Amino acid sequence: MTADNKKQYAFFVDGKRYESVSESLTGTAIKATAAVQAAYQLFLEEEGDTPDKPITDSEAVSLAGREKHFFAVPPATFGG
Repeated sequence: MTADNKKQYAFFVDGKRYESVSESLTGTAIKATAAVQAAYQLFLEEEGDTPDKPITDSEAVSLAGREKHFFAVPPATFGG
């Protein structure tokens, strides 16, 4: 616990550790904390063979329980 007795919830974005006093954060808040560009797509890494989960900007993700690992993907460019 921190000096002000608030629990810190750790999470990772692209391998870098971040902390929050909020138990849940939206996709937008996670990207803002990690300085990820707003246009990037955020994914939550799942365990084993489970497909990674896309996280929308408005979707809240609980940071309680196991440490969450996210990765950001730039917007796809199609055509050419």
